[in-house]
Amino acid sequence: MKDGKMITLGIETSCDETSAAVVADGRKILSNIILSQIQWHEKFGGVVPEIASRKHLENICAVVEKALQEASIDFSDVDLVAVTHGPGLIGALLVGVSYAKAVSFAAKKPLIGVNHIEGHIYANFLENDFEPPFICLVVSGGHTHLVYMEDHGKYTVLGRTLDDAAGEAFDKIARALDLGYPGGPAIDRIARLGNEDAISFPVAHIKGHELDFSFSGLKSAVLNYLNHCRQKGISIKVEDVAASFQKAVVSALVEKTLEAARETDCRVIALAGGVAANSRLREEFQKRAGENFEIRFPSVKLCTDNAAMIACAGYYRYRRGFSSDLSLEAYANLKLF
Repeated sequence: MKDGKMITLGIETSCDETSAAVVADGRKILSNIILSQIQWHEKFGGVVPEIASRKHLENICAVVEKALQEASIDFSDVDLVAVTHGPGLIGALLVGVSYAKAVSFAAKKPLIGVNHIEGHIYANFLENDFEPPFICLVVSGGHTHLVYMEDHGKYTVLGRTLDDAAGEAFDKIARALDLGYPGGPAIDRIARLGNEDAISFPVAHIKGHELDFSFSGLKSAVLNYLNHCRQKGISIKVEDVAASFQKAVVSALVEKTLEAARETDCRVIALAGGVAANSRLREEFQKRAGENFEIRFPSVKLCTDNAAMIACAGYYRYRRGFSSDLSLEAYANLKLF
């Protein structure tokens, strides 16, 4: 306890960001340190799991120490240790889980494992003053989920991607256009210079799976277009391809999310995950929401993987009576509970 507030230390190492955060009473961020590994992975065009886990191992101690210093606390002030234990890269997850268990054991603090997807949902509570129920669109490099959050800890997954996640599609098309890694921000930037109506790319509608997503067909359509142009010697306007591709992705995400909100009679829609930082996605939701829906989304920093969202989710799980012990395991695949 510090100043009468419950202090949670959050740890996040599910992919290529080493992050530690200190959050008071679940919602007030005292520190949120994020160390990116982009410079180590960009030359490969994506995350290399072995490199990711090694960099987490090298940096986790320093990142946690910096988070504690910035929050002006030490381990004795921590009341709860929350850590991502899945889904994610198994080697990367094991670094965070092992460190969190060591802190819990040595400092005699309660431990709680957090689902990474749940963490992204809870990022919304760190800056927005609202409560469930709401629809949340979780979009990142590894996940595309439509979730109805009825109350804290009560979720119904209404839709999910049947193949590529939205962020994964952004990365693959960015690589095909030689825009570098990570692909999402690169396409977002260059698409502002292009004509999104220049090329008509398909938006998948899956019969019997109306709220599920599919981006593999769109990805293939873009790659086929690029191959056709190169074979025929047709000039490729990269900004138009990026803008048209982005329009197709955004259209699918917005349409299905609004349909989910209508089906559940839910007026509040929240966005979460790395792709939620996309400017075109935010603009389209604000435009389409009208008077029927309220749109909430975290700041760009909280859309990416970060430990503050894990601390927030862990705090609310702990309040509901959940806790973990030193047998806590990491899972590459972990369903949203």
